[in-house]
Amino acid sequence: MKANCLYGVIGTLCLVLLPLKTVSSEKRAADTGSAPRFAVKTNALYWAAASFNAGFEAGLAPKITLDVSAAYNPWVLSENRKFKFWLAQAEGRYWFGRRFRGHFVGVHALYADFNVGGIRFLGLGGRRYEGDLYGAGVSYGYRWAIGKRWGVEATAGLGYLRSDYNRYEQKRCGASLGSGHRNYFGPTRIGVSFSFTFD
Repeated sequence: MKANCLYGVIGTLCLVLLPLKTVSSEKRAADTGSAPRFAVKTNALYWAAASFNAGFEAGLAPKITLDVSAAYNPWVLSENRKFKFWLAQAEGRYWFGRRFRGHFVGVHALYADFNVGGIRFLGLGGRRYEGDLYGAGVSYGYRWAIGKRWGVEATAGLGYLRSDYNRYEQKRCGASLGSGHRNYFGPTRIGVSFSFTFD
């Protein structure tokens, strides 16, 4: 059900952004010059947390792109400590200059499934939480070119998340402690990504 909610948000983003793609090819060429059409990327902050991740971004109009990214952390540590999750995120972006260069603002939606526990510095020393979260937000970012095709992108976002979860004792096969939910307002996106653009 939550995944259907995410698909609906992504579909809405596409319906809003795709009409902007009707700009004539001559005007697009004049406005973008040699602006690339696509980018692949990876977020260094996820790698710092030992999480696999990748992203793809496509130009829809001279100043509009759609970014889709995913991350996955499968690891279970000693004493059943874990920070397992998978995450999918989509963001429509407006670039103030040519796409894939300089400042941009975005609107994003995300969905994640998690199984975390036993991590004291997160306040999860004696409990394990298993569930999902979903939400949306707005973001700002900047991309620096470090070559003809390569770039570094920094982005941060704020928004709303809703989490539904089950609680367990942290030990392996721990007893159920009930279920709950939480609403959250605050940071919903952060990244320092290396990207490669192409036509």
